Amino acid sequence: MSVAGEYKKLIWRRTFFGIFSLFLLLILSLVALTLGSYNISFQDILGEIVDGNPVLWNVRIPRILTSIFVGSSLALSGAVMQCVLRNPLASPFTLGISQGAAFGAAIAIVFFGAGQVHRIGESLTIFNPYLVLIFAFLGSLISAIVILILAKLRDLSPEAIILAGVAMSALFQAAVMLIQYFATDVQVASIVFWTFGDVGRARWIEIYLIVASFIICFLYFLYHRWDYNSLLAGDETAISMGVNTQKIRLEGMIVSSFLTAVCISFTGIIGFVGLIAPHVVRLLIGGDYRFLIPNCAVVGAVVLLISDTVGRIALSPVIIPVGIITSILGAPMFIYLLLRGGKGVRG
Repeated sequence: MSVAGEYKKLIWRRTFFGIFSLFLLLILSLVALTLGSYNISFQDILGEIVDGNPVLWNVRIPRILTSIFVGSSLALSGAVMQCVLRNPLASPFTLGISQGAAFGAAIAIVFFGAGQVHRIGESLTIFNPYLVLIFAFLGSLISAIVILILAKLRDLSPEAIILAGVAMSALFQAAVMLIQYFATDVQVASIVFWTFGDVGRARWIEIYLIVASFIICFLYFLYHRWDYNSLLAGDETAISMGVNTQKIRLEGMIVSSFLTAVCISFTGIIGFVGLIAPHVVRLLIGGDYRFLIPNCAVVGAVVLLISDTVGRIALSPVIIPVGIITSILGAPMFIYLLLRGGKGVRG
């Protein structure tokens, strides 16, 4: 087969993968609508939606939408971080960015009054999630900037960057524990509640903010898809093609950190989605960011939606926080990548 024929075949395979992933996401969303402590048959779904069933509109549909867009956002953030840092192990969770956001959230809850008990049964909610968002973003940005500075000044290896992320995670976790030590019982409960990754706590207004942030950041990443492809060939090649590598790296980390902070400020820490989804996509269709970016978004949504559905039905009526499920899935992936020697960023 000619080179042109091989290229067309590759494009078709990547396009088919995207269509199949979207179809799978649609099916999983319908399945998630039917499952739970109150089961609804497939035949009755449309009628229940039209009739305004409160279980669907107040619980399941918001939960599914949150899973889809948070999963997509974390997967996109992970894919971009892996590119700009040239590290297949990079993700918001492994680089300490999520833990930095948790530190910022703890400051907002304890020192600025964002945490408050709100009882629905025995549950807690955050009184001022938008203040938490601001501080979570600042905390995540601190971690991202430190990683970028270390990578630039010391020309760290991919392995050293991950170790730096582990160090930042430990530092932020220690800082959160110190804040908890001097906090009141209600404030400690609010911090612990926030750190549990749970897509069921986002309200409609917060879902709108997550969706808006995702769309803006997705369009930014898609606009720079060729820049990310050039970075895969090395800085010298990228510079020769007119790419400002320092600017692309800095902007990529800032936008990724912002997108991560928006999501986890409303859902808590959800680990490893940004690690799992990009590597699944690379394994199946390669690392071309023209296709990697949209497909990562869909696969990230699939991963988080499956994880949340499993958490809802595994011990029903008890709901396991989705952050626990993704950590169970992500830890073996992390170990596998370590055993491979960190290969996998190039397409």
